[in-house]
Amino acid sequence: MMYNIPTIVKWAGGKKQLLKQFEPLFPKKIDRYFDPFVGGGAVALYILKYRRPKEVYLSDINEELINCYIIVRDHVDQLIIELRGYKSRHNEKEYYRVRDDLDPRALPPIDRAARFIYLNKTCFNGLYRVNARGKFNVPIGNYKNPAICADEDLKEASKLLQNAKINPKPTQFYDAVKDAGKGDFVYFDPPYYPLTTTSSFTSYTNDSFLDKEQEKLRGVFADLDKKKCNVMLSNSDTPYIEKLYENYKEHTIKVKATRMINCIAEKRGEINELVITNY
Repeated sequence: MMYNIPTIVKWAGGKKQLLKQFEPLFPKKIDRYFDPFVGGGAVALYILKYRRPKEVYLSDINEELINCYIIVRDHVDQLIIELRGYKSRHNEKEYYRVRDDLDPRALPPIDRAARFIYLNKTCFNGLYRVNARGKFNVPIGNYKNPAICADEDLKEASKLLQNAKINPKPTQFYDAVKDAGKGDFVYFDPPYYPLTTTSSFTSYTNDSFLDKEQEKLRGVFADLDKKKCNVMLSNSDTPYIEKLYENYKEHTIKVKATRMINCIAEKRGEINELVITNY
């Protein structure tokens, strides 16, 4: 199936479910691709697998996530061995030991990536969230057989990522696209603007992404437009975002996404999201 791409981690707002709706929106030709909010990597892996650009640049502000992508690309066999160990030991006590007692910054990169994937695949709803001190604080999820070590997905992702340049340092979106130029494709998938004043959860990092950051992103979008880049952005369907990108109203469409992260089960379901382009 054309939209069959490997999954490395579960991610709030992941775009795998939207690839069929996105495909007609991508530029017909993609030679250089920039993804400054790589997140779960669905769009990046799709572009790598089916569009095969000459150059791909991936970055994110999340240090754990970036390390994970580099290890998947460069050391997938050793990573799988570590994950098999986690799978064999998994229980509630082990989860909280790994979450609370292992400092990721003190671990070797491969061990750090394995810890990250293990917690991601076994925590509640696959939600990556940190507190004000930057410490992962999600409780264990209720899974009978979590996919802690998806060997084939990891191996396929590793092959695809061989052609990607991954910035090894946490990178702000505006720095990640400084070298983008005419004809390059840039996809922005930022933390979404809250639908309500109570709908946002504690951040993926210990930095917020609200009005000030959204407005800065809008400025970068406009700058890239002036440079004749092909720019595409996803965000929540709110009056604030519509007004922020009112100059691109002709190139704004709504897509249907399924919201899976909500503490109230009845509020999970299909919602609209905005996709804004400059082409």
